[in-house]
Amino acid sequence: MGTVSVSQVKLGDKITQDVLTPLGSVLFHKGKVITPRELEILQAFLVPQVVVDGPLEKKEAADANSVNPQEQPAATLAKTSMMMQYDRTVALLKRVFNQMMSGQSLPILDIRNQVELLLQESQEYKILTFSPQNVPDEDYLYHKSVMSALCCYMLAQWNGLPKKDWMQSALAGLLHDIGNARIDQEILNKPTTLTPDETEEMKRHTVLGYQLLKNVAAVTEGVKLAALQHHERFDGSGYPLGIGSEKIHPFAKFAAISDIFNAMTMRRSYRKAASPYLVLEQLHQDSFGKLDPAYVRIFIEKATQFHNGTVVRLSDDRMGEIVFSDRNHPTRPWVSVNGTIVNLAIERQLYIEEVITRTKA
Repeated sequence: MGTVSVSQVKLGDKITQDVLTPLGSVLFHKGKVITPRELEILQAFLVPQVVVDGPLEKKEAADANSVNPQEQPAATLAKTSMMMQYDRTVALLKRVFNQMMSGQSLPILDIRNQVELLLQESQEYKILTFSPQNVPDEDYLYHKSVMSALCCYMLAQWNGLPKKDWMQSALAGLLHDIGNARIDQEILNKPTTLTPDETEEMKRHTVLGYQLLKNVAAVTEGVKLAALQHHERFDGSGYPLGIGSEKIHPFAKFAAISDIFNAMTMRRSYRKAASPYLVLEQLHQDSFGKLDPAYVRIFIEKATQFHNGTVVRLSDDRMGEIVFSDRNHPTRPWVSVNGTIVNLAIERQLYIEEVITRTKA
């Protein structure tokens, strides 16, 4: 079809030349197929024209699905492989929980082998942009646990733990909620506020998790303590033991941060997903007495390390691109919206709702 104005672009058109933002960053790479979301972004950035092919026919779509993997772009391959291993890990964890409910032993070898495959793709996992779609409420716990495994794996690296501890940290994130397999499923999946008795029953998952793991030789004591201690708090206000920071294992501290972040940024049937940027700010507030402040600071710094040019959607639905990141306010960068700079550190009523695209490293 060639070069056309954005007003003439049709849903299903395929971009055949990179589309740039006014500041010269890549908004869309060639090969992107136009959906309503892409069209909205093009209009928001006042892109005058793009180079496109016509809508993909069914035959073309079928051909695209059968392309020789060696001919696909490396980024596409990596993403596909990441999602494949992620989905397999979720499916395995679901099976593991069912086995635990029926009193079977933990298939730790299967778990470890699958986690190794998942971690091989971890470079494609971006904390602020990864979001599994259409997750049924009954599968929420498994997804949260797999994402916590990835977060804990990264936290172990970011905090300078020896390489031998990285896998164990990931297992700590994956299995920190394993005790929920022994909690009444009606309580576990209840969409309304728990009664005091139900709350006490739910809290038992920490001790139950430790009991399930304590005799598993293939995991370290840190993994077992992560199940027991991930609801303990820096100031001793947590449960089940009410211990202070110096007695909480680093894996448990990693699991606490990961658990809170992933729980709040996942959509549930009774509430929408929270902005990951607002959740990071909540974690920062919780680091004063509740969570380990050093670990939280590193988590926020690493999670928000985007290059200038990253396209984001603000809480008022305007699109813009990050043009400057203030080290003192990592969750509140400067965003250019149609040439106007919005300093989120000053305009506190606004925040980043969603990361749309990332610039290449």
